[in-house]
Amino acid sequence: MAKILCSYAAYKSYDVSARGDLSAFTDIPSNWALECVQWAVTEGLIQGKGKAILDPLGKTKRSECAAILQRFIEKQMQ
Repeated sequence: MAKILCSYAAYKSYDVSARGDLSAFTDIPSNWALECVQWAVTEGLIQGKGKAILDPLGKTKRSECAAILQRFIEKQMQ
């Protein structure tokens, strides 16, 4: 999800240079997605699933996807 949104944002020439600290989470994404997840966390698009878990290998529920997309849209309208 983070990779898709980050790639789309880059395509639309949005600034995707922000990189956040993921040390608050007990799991980390794969290297290929790391920068995009850092960006998504910094932008507030992804907040984790509670208990300091990002769950990068988990499946995104429809409600989670809707919330992430809503945050992305709201962020771009600011």
